[in-house]
Amino acid sequence: MTTNRLPRKATALLAGLVLAALAGCGGTGGKGEPAALGSNGPARPAKVVPVAPPGLPGMPPVLDPNDVYAADRPNNLSPVVKDFPPRVYVPNTNSNTVSVIDPATYKVIDTIPVGVQPQHVVPSWDMKTLWVNNNRGHTLTPINPATGESGKEVEVHDPYNLYFTPNGKYAIVMASLDRELVFRDPHTMNRVKTVPVTCFGVNHADFSADGRYFIVSCEFSGELLKVDTEKMEVIGQQKLPFEGAMPQDVKVSPDGKTFYVADMMAHGVWVLSGDKFDTPKLLPTGKGCHGLYISRDSKEMYIPNRGEGSISVFDFKQNRLTKKWELPDGGSPDMGGVSADGKVLWLSGRYNSEVYAIDTATGKQLARIPVGDGPHGLAVYPQPGRYSLGHTGIFR
Repeated sequence: MTTNRLPRKATALLAGLVLAALAGCGGTGGKGEPAALGSNGPARPAKVVPVAPPGLPGMPPVLDPNDVYAADRPNNLSPVVKDFPPRVYVPNTNSNTVSVIDPATYKVIDTIPVGVQPQHVVPSWDMKTLWVNNNRGHTLTPINPATGESGKEVEVHDPYNLYFTPNGKYAIVMASLDRELVFRDPHTMNRVKTVPVTCFGVNHADFSADGRYFIVSCEFSGELLKVDTEKMEVIGQQKLPFEGAMPQDVKVSPDGKTFYVADMMAHGVWVLSGDKFDTPKLLPTGKGCHGLYISRDSKEMYIPNRGEGSISVFDFKQNRLTKKWELPDGGSPDMGGVSADGKVLWLSGRYNSEVYAIDTATGKQLARIPVGDGPHGLAVYPQPGRYSLGHTGIFR
């Protein structure tokens, strides 16, 4: 019969270790405190170091944890875009063209034919291409910002708006009438995953500071969605607490804690925590509140009120509206962007076939430029930043 006996020397050694361990457990440290194993003194509480949750895999690290727009400082152009000529690209929804403005002269220097019902001009994640969203033509027209020349259209169904995941892995088409979020290859635009939604009119979005989720506005049903970026799944949905709500642009605060949603029927901005996805509160701004644009120093947000021809200015530190600029002779300020140096706010005049250039220091109108019919989501290009999240230019 085989037995599993330890050698006599090993048995003695094991017994000695057990006795030593028991002595350690039963012994006391200074002042009668139980002694910690492996130490000559009392046990100390472990120091807990908080660990921030990791960001979206592959996303470039945020430069400043207190400011997601830290890379967007005046004239901080990346090597990719620094040699592109400064231009303002204006999609004319009813003319099926893109007007190209030289910001130095405030003159239209080119008109590019595109597909049916162009809605927005969107910088690609790598910032090398501008995509024109031809909503009813079901195509995207690429424009080379180095030359201003358009390329061959790419078939994409119902591209009302276009975004990119913060890691550059996917393009996200806001298929408004199809009631879908369509994740696509950011270069070929081949479909990767279709996410049907129950709300109506998905149109604008912005991402959390860590890139792990994004908030989407649903224009025609007055709802908001919260979407998990990596899983590509809707994880939250709520109806805005206003009868007839019509949410538009979405923007996250510099510190990443608060989301703002413009509402053209509630005539103001909804304010909510993206993490909690709680019931938002309304900040009245003006009739037809529509777009949201951050200043180059991350201190202010410009809010065009399309229905009354004004721009409200929100101060993040003071957490309140501080100014309102009225356009002379009225107008319909809609979508746009801020110049690379931060000195000029460019906005399309949706119902007036014009574009407005506004001094960001004084609110004075610098120019009123005639363009095609139905100008909408214009893009100021190039702009500072490391990569584009889409729309008319959300850079981080």
